[in-house]
Amino acid sequence: MPNKLNKTTVKLANITQLPKSAKKRAYRDACGMAHGLELLGDRWALFVVRELMLGPRRFGDLRADLPGISANVLTQRLSELETSGVVVRSKLPPPASVQVYGLTEWGYEAEPIVQELGRWATRSPAHDPTLPISGVSILLSFRTMIDRHRIGSLELTIGFRFGEDEYSASVDRSGIHVERCAAAGDIIFSGRPSALAAFVYGGASLDALADEGVLVLHGDSALAARFADLFVLPPKFDPVAIRP
Repeated sequence: MPNKLNKTTVKLANITQLPKSAKKRAYRDACGMAHGLELLGDRWALFVVRELMLGPRRFGDLRADLPGISANVLTQRLSELETSGVVVRSKLPPPASVQVYGLTEWGYEAEPIVQELGRWATRSPAHDPTLPISGVSILLSFRTMIDRHRIGSLELTIGFRFGEDEYSASVDRSGIHVERCAAAGDIIFSGRPSALAAFVYGGASLDALADEGVLVLHGDSALAARFADLFVLPPKFDPVAIRP
């Protein structure tokens, strides 16, 4: 009997002693920022939160918009975020009847973190805006980068179609408001999120993007140009300017 107990004890010890890389990061610091990094600082965690900011999504949808993440890592991050109270699992009613992941009320409160980190990082000279971007990410960037002084009396509705994902947005004096629903509006963009970013932030021609088959506008091109003019990226930081 003692030998059997000893073998069982050793086996349990081996299971519970995870490799350092599998353990949650703990800074042992009372600062709220430290605990925030314990919650969202692991690789891909903040990306998952970002992708849920416009509503619940299926596991496969998350993987499709985060092509660099493996299924195992995504499963681990969702589990950790669920345990910490940031993410909640639910099941859509029939006929869909599929499991989705969404943010809790507290989870949605992380949007300013995503916004301000993005705003700050776009000032980096090393930031490459030509890299791939998800539909949720480009729409969140609009909520971040819109210049309310440029809106004036403009009231506009915009639809977005990115593959099977559709969104509608409205612009008024208070900013831009986006929801996941059938794309509808005064103008509708259909195509790749990266192409929409090239038009809004990079000044790419709508005609050229349409010729490439990456972005199609349905509606008045003048309204589309007015829409694009609402968004301004912050100036790049110039490290040379601070050298003595």
